[in-house]
Amino acid sequence: MKNDIMLKEPELSFDSIHQELNNFLRDTFMESAFSHPLNLRKISSWRPAIELKQTEKEYKVKVQLPGVNKEDIHVDLNNDYMTVTAEIKEEKSKDNESEKIHASEFRYGKYIRTVSFENPIKSDESVAEYKNGVLTISMPKQKIEKTKSKRLAIK
Repeated sequence: MKNDIMLKEPELSFDSIHQELNNFLRDTFMESAFSHPLNLRKISSWRPAIELKQTEKEYKVKVQLPGVNKEDIHVDLNNDYMTVTAEIKEEKSKDNESEKIHASEFRYGKYIRTVSFENPIKSDESVAEYKNGVLTISMPKQKIEKTKSKRLAIK
């Protein structure tokens, strides 16, 4: 039962490590050589934390999405996988167009995460709730009847 839930995108963890290494190298070496530290703008990938749980009857997925408007979150369900898409849009100042950002550690951009399930889910009975920056999706499992193998007689 521990291995029933599988992440479909294991290569993304390498992308995150690669991005963090790029940030470290840029902040360490390029800061002093090319610019003032207040002019640097941290660019990092946005990868919210998820939590996957299951019981005999359902799967439950929680995604931390603080600061995301409910209207900017989409959950798509298929028979054996789920995709969560969310976006945080950068706020543009309309009042002062000459305004410069000196430092920002906010994360902006689009987030897409797909989770595969070993057992099919009942998408029509699934529910999603967004409260206090956490998206919770509950998906009942379809009952799968286990049949015994049968040898056919050849005519």
